[in-house]
Amino acid sequence: MSKKIATLLIVAGLIYLFLLSINLMGEAFKLMGKDFATALIKGTTNPFIGLFIGILTTSIIQSSSCTTSILVGMVASGTLTIRNAIPIVMGANIGTTVTNTIVSIAHITRRQEYAKAIGGATVHDFFNLANVIVLFPLEIRFHIIEKAARFLSPRMVNVGGLYFKSPLKLATQPVVKFISGILHHPIVLLVFSLSLLFLSLWLFSNLLRYYVSARAEVYLEHKVFNNPLRSFGMGLLLTAIVQSSSCTTSIMVPLVASGILTVEHIFPYVLGANIGTTVTALLASLATGVPASLTVAISHLLFNLFGICIIYPVRWIPIGLAKGLGNISYKGRYMAIIYTLFIFFVLPLLLIFLTR
Repeated sequence: MSKKIATLLIVAGLIYLFLLSINLMGEAFKLMGKDFATALIKGTTNPFIGLFIGILTTSIIQSSSCTTSILVGMVASGTLTIRNAIPIVMGANIGTTVTNTIVSIAHITRRQEYAKAIGGATVHDFFNLANVIVLFPLEIRFHIIEKAARFLSPRMVNVGGLYFKSPLKLATQPVVKFISGILHHPIVLLVFSLSLLFLSLWLFSNLLRYYVSARAEVYLEHKVFNNPLRSFGMGLLLTAIVQSSSCTTSIMVPLVASGILTVEHIFPYVLGANIGTTVTALLASLATGVPASLTVAISHLLFNLFGICIIYPVRWIPIGLAKGLGNISYKGRYMAIIYTLFIFFVLPLLLIFLTR
């Protein structure tokens, strides 16, 4: 076996372990928080509380798809109105980015890599935060997303859809089930998944540093990510296929940390992933033909589309904020951990408690 083939196999194996660790982490959080998330969402009528419930529940269960599925079920059963579900969808868009930030923290032992990793991970956070800051007040006042979704859903309900299994889930789910079956307790499973995440990312970063050739770096930088539309399309397509924006955006973090790509390179890719993560739910809801579930799925898609139209022309704002947090984390490495805990857990929990 040639050295090149052996290196490719090692890279593929490490990427598999990395993605497996993210899925195991998601499984652990779901075991701990799915019932809590359902109870928290139930009976939500205040849009402000709904927004922070969306952030908190998705941060806990590590999956915007899972949160959206809960919402679809509740809306379809009449437990939750579409108007009350939309702010939760907005919050879920923010909460799902916590995985990237956790991945970036794995670079904490290497200061320069860590600063770049934080920038690469949190540009997704800051785009979604900016999106919410602009669209949430407009939605509360004018209900633009709800009206557009209600207008489109009757026209799409008989179009037909499809449901397909993610190849990533097909590859990782048997191993996830096997390991979670052995490690019954969610805390033990979480510790194991984080250990696997840090180990796989450390090995993967070392491999990138020593084995990725200048030619590969130039190819990624100048052939794949130099064109924003191509980068956007790749993010959309990969996420639609894999059915997990957490996985497709997290894999960019070590590439930014190692200096192969920049925050500017991956920003359109992240926006594409934001659209791609809505495609599966949209196709599945089209297949069910249930207008309520379709309206929620369309609302999620429209929220991201409107956000791209508004934020992309001023993309220097989320990019600058992400790089700024990276620079702050370079000086004080625990600042990113404080940021993560505060934005995704402490602030939403505190505001939910105070407003209720």
